[in-house]
Amino acid sequence: MLSYYRPIAQIDPFRPEDALPLAGGWTWFDRAERITRGGSELVKARDIPADVLARLTAPRAPVAGLTWDAPRLMGILNVTPDSFSDGGQFDTPGAALAQARAMAGAGADIIDVGGESTRPGARPVAAEDETARTAPVIAAIRGALDTPISIDTRKAGVARAAIEAGATLVNDVSGFTFDGGLAPYCASAGLPVCVMHAQGDPQTMQDAPRYDDVTLDVYDFLEGRVDALVLQGMRRDRIIVDPGIGFGKTLAHNLALLSRLSIFHGLGCAILLGASRKKFIGTIGGAPEASGRMPGSVAVALAGIAQGVQIIRAHDVEATHAAMRLWRAAMTGAA
Repeated sequence: MLSYYRPIAQIDPFRPEDALPLAGGWTWFDRAERITRGGSELVKARDIPADVLARLTAPRAPVAGLTWDAPRLMGILNVTPDSFSDGGQFDTPGAALAQARAMAGAGADIIDVGGESTRPGARPVAAEDETARTAPVIAAIRGALDTPISIDTRKAGVARAAIEAGATLVNDVSGFTFDGGLAPYCASAGLPVCVMHAQGDPQTMQDAPRYDDVTLDVYDFLEGRVDALVLQGMRRDRIIVDPGIGFGKTLAHNLALLSRLSIFHGLGCAILLGASRKKFIGTIGGAPEASGRMPGSVAVALAGIAQGVQIIRAHDVEATHAAMRLWRAAMTGAA
């Protein structure tokens, strides 16, 4: 029976002699949960198979100029009229550039520009319209800031225009399953990418999501997509994985994934967590409006960082950045 290993991440400054670094980052582990489809057990880190242990411990290579000695912050810039949280606020080049400047100044390490809403129930946007929304904004940001830019798209044509305008990374919520031309383009151009899991498309994904085991099912999907991209010519160390919180998941599914996030280090890739302002945060935190979910979003972000997640994708950059700095200072005893 196939075994999965979830390292039990620790952040205490007092580390046992046999502790191992998790993904070369700020957390460590000396135990792991060995999981099968039939159950789980606690094992010592040194008892994990050598090939799995190597992926769990190896430092992640820089991606888009970002190193992983500390958690990084991806600022969300939706240039759409209908995104669930900030639709219409930044859908002109001037407003978008002003927001990009504000996020970079507040601590964003990378800015993620999206021109197609992927909220539950959202309808697809034509590639021409998505390009018209994103490419001019990316060009304006690139002309004003040195901050890396990612393009949040499922479409090869949109990605190509975005890269030509100055973006450096492609972030695909479909896990490179929507447009068959996107992965070959990214591979041929040598681009870093982010691969996300979603069950279904935005129009239908929240109708009735079901899994045998959400954590293992998502892991298997991401492993399959990473392997497929490597076969197409992409370097594994240039792939970021995202479990897709809120994309075809119930509240229970989201919480199951969050509680076992460290399992995804076994893929040997940097991990992105994008939970900002999602509905489950409002449900648990008592914030029905997305604009009121900043405290809950920050709490979830810090929970992810405690499991070694390298990238936090956030709307509230200033608050999240401050929380991340204070969290690290409190955990390490140094500002």
